[in-house]
Amino acid sequence: MRVIDLFAGCGGLSLGFQNVGYNLIAAYDHWGAAVEVYRQNFQHPIHLTDLREVTRLPNSPDMLIGGPPCQDYSSAGKRDEQQGRADLTIQFAKMVIDTCPEWVVMENVDLIHKSQSLKTAKQLLIDRGYGLTEAILNASLCGVPQNRKRYFLVAELGGGHNTLQPYYQQRFAPQPLTVFDYLGDRLGVEHYYRHPRSYARRAIFSIYEPSPTIRGVNRPIPATYRTHPQDSAPMSAAIRPLTTIERSYLQTFPETFQFSGTKTDLEQMIGNAVPVKLAEFVATCIQAYIEDKARSSVPILAQLPLF
Repeated sequence: MRVIDLFAGCGGLSLGFQNVGYNLIAAYDHWGAAVEVYRQNFQHPIHLTDLREVTRLPNSPDMLIGGPPCQDYSSAGKRDEQQGRADLTIQFAKMVIDTCPEWVVMENVDLIHKSQSLKTAKQLLIDRGYGLTEAILNASLCGVPQNRKRYFLVAELGGGHNTLQPYYQQRFAPQPLTVFDYLGDRLGVEHYYRHPRSYARRAIFSIYEPSPTIRGVNRPIPATYRTHPQDSAPMSAAIRPLTTIERSYLQTFPETFQFSGTKTDLEQMIGNAVPVKLAEFVATCIQAYIEDKARSSVPILAQLPLF
């Protein structure tokens, strides 16, 4: 299946689909630093361009994947759809309609499911004949050692609604994946610091639990920090923040993935990325559905209401 990745960033979604066997043929993004990292890690081209200015994609892909900017929906942002970036969710849907691939995968923060922009985008796809499966996936149940919840919209041209739900359910892990499950003792610590959004929240976590969501900032421990009641250990000299590259491992990028650029840019692009193993999870579910459909053994599922 020939795939184009829109809003590709440094390539977490691309790499996950590529690992499952999909044929990535091109990618697009508007951030030069992320585009440079993407180019270092993939053989196919990535185009540095503003997708607001792209009306039709070449090469007639079988699938479009992508994660339009999430800042207007994110709990770390202003949650204001009037900021302008939410329009790119609608632009994504319009590019789907213009290109008309058989499959579409869109990823975003979980709060997008409440947005008017998503509602408009979904209706555009439904009117064009796409069946939609929506889900908020917890990455820790999908092969990622991170308590990260993300919204996925998968659309099949001519398909039914919610057809992928049983495939997700069958493949969820029975319990969340911990950092130790995934990395063993490679971090060299049992507890680490992750700067909270407010000091009403904990900041020290154990490797024997999933990590909190990897965000686009990675701050040092302030001298004024006092242990929170829910911290996994008291503050001590042994506690440290994770390094940039360690955070990429929690996003399930492999050690062979090459990162270059400023620390600020790298922290942002790693935090923004779709975890590679989460992308693999979704890609595998789609592939299993396609194979079952070819054998006419797709599970029968009632038309459940969308979000």
